[in-house]
Amino acid sequence: EFIGYDQYKTESIIKKIICNEKIVNQIKQGDQAIIILNQTQFYGESGGQVGDQGIFLNKNFNFIVKDATKIFGNFVLHWGEVIEGECSIEDQITSSIKVERRNLIQNNHSSTHLLHAALRKILGNHVTQKGSMVNDEKLRFDFSHNDPISIENILKIELLVNDIIDQKFSVETKILDHKTAINSGAMALFGEKYGDEVRVISMGKINN
Repeated sequence: EFIGYDQYKTESIIKKIICNEKIVNQIKQGDQAIIILNQTQFYGESGGQVGDQGIFLNKNFNFIVKDATKIFGNFVLHWGEVIEGECSIEDQITSSIKVERRNLIQNNHSSTHLLHAALRKILGNHVTQKGSMVNDEKLRFDFSHNDPISIENILKIELLVNDIIDQKFSVETKILDHKTAINSGAMALFGEKYGDEVRVISMGKINN
């Protein structure tokens, strides 16, 4: 279960351990391993956004999480190294992510949505996302457009994105069924797979 939208530290139980490409019951200091938990606040790399980093701890164990990836839908694989001690299946651990890094990633993720909206406003509604890369340092946004973008339009796009940011609107989150979300004006994003219910994020307003 992913609980990382509003929790950065939690108590979790180790459910699976993979070391040297084999499922094992225990790992010890120096082992490079993958750990799966019963619940996690670590965002697994997907949709162009990098995975979280952080740490697992208990009185016998210190594990540095260097990356998190997704597999089979909702399973998050925590890739890292045992720095101290040892752990076994069903051990309880305290897990925490690098919060400052996550906040920077979230800012850049939000900026991709603002950029998408600005591109459609300035260049036209034919513009659709074709890919992205989001980390704690920068973002890259790939999109469809048939012509080179003039310097004038680049400046308009930049000003519009900054104008939305300067509005300092709170970010609103709603859980809606897929049809209601689309009817409300939400955009389905490239590369994302949606279930019956979706998280709809609203931020800022584009002035006509």
